[in-house]
Amino acid sequence: MLDELAAAIARHGDDWWSDTAVPRLRLVRLDEPITPIDLLYEPMICFIVDGSKSSVAGDRSWTTGSGEMLFNSLVLPVTSTFERLPYRSAVLRLDGRMLADLLLELDGTDPVPLTGREPGGQITAPMTPEIVDAVTRWVRLLDTPDDIRPLANRIEGEILYRLLGSPLGPTLRHFTLADTAAARVRTAARWICEHYTEPLSIEKIAAVAHMSPATLHRHFKSATGMSPLRFQKHLRLQEARRRLLAGDATAALVAEAVGYVSATQFNREYRRAYGLPPAQDAARLRGRLVDAGRTR
Repeated sequence: MLDELAAAIARHGDDWWSDTAVPRLRLVRLDEPITPIDLLYEPMICFIVDGSKSSVAGDRSWTTGSGEMLFNSLVLPVTSTFERLPYRSAVLRLDGRMLADLLLELDGTDPVPLTGREPGGQITAPMTPEIVDAVTRWVRLLDTPDDIRPLANRIEGEILYRLLGSPLGPTLRHFTLADTAAARVRTAARWICEHYTEPLSIEKIAAVAHMSPATLHRHFKSATGMSPLRFQKHLRLQEARRRLLAGDATAALVAEAVGYVSATQFNREYRRAYGLPPAQDAARLRGRLVDAGRTR
């Protein structure tokens, strides 16, 4: 069954990371090695069909491989390394409203809060045959575009239903709750993403999350592997690297654009994160992209 799903992804993955005509479905297809890559995760379920990938976010790290699924509950800057190729995965961007409506239909009540310690931001579990079958039919809608509008939401609902019966179920139920520490951390993370170029303080972020600074720091680090201000720094450096690779501006202008007041501080933090000064790192990445293109 995984082979059938991998073949469907291979047919429709136009690039290594592709949005599709099916709402909330993305495909990842990678055949050639690439350098570790910075990504900004959204709330999502990633179904890994072939290959394996390791990811790092602050002090947290995890590896997922063929036959596994990853639930990420919040916006999160990560660095991912594709360790085994070819790599194939289907990504479901979570629609919290659809999930909540399904739970109300199933239970007739609001989801029951989890007892004990709230889960972190990333949970992994094996895919069941029923989940693989539903995801395969979801991806195969791309073979018959006229079926997407009448069937996509129905199959997505079935996938969510199957997920609720899987080891991810309790955490997914918890994801729909509004007044929890996890929900407040998600609010804070999203807000930082929207304001990362601005001068921020832990007190300001805590006020947005309606938590004390100490409580926010504890729950935020549990979910993301980093403090809120370190999270902001990762966002700045990721965007700076993207702009430098695109060749849009000099390192000094890029530093200013992502919120750095001091170019010296930017150079120091960039080198600590990526191993080289900004301009040299961008040149190295461009060279690798050219080499990869020549081998194809």
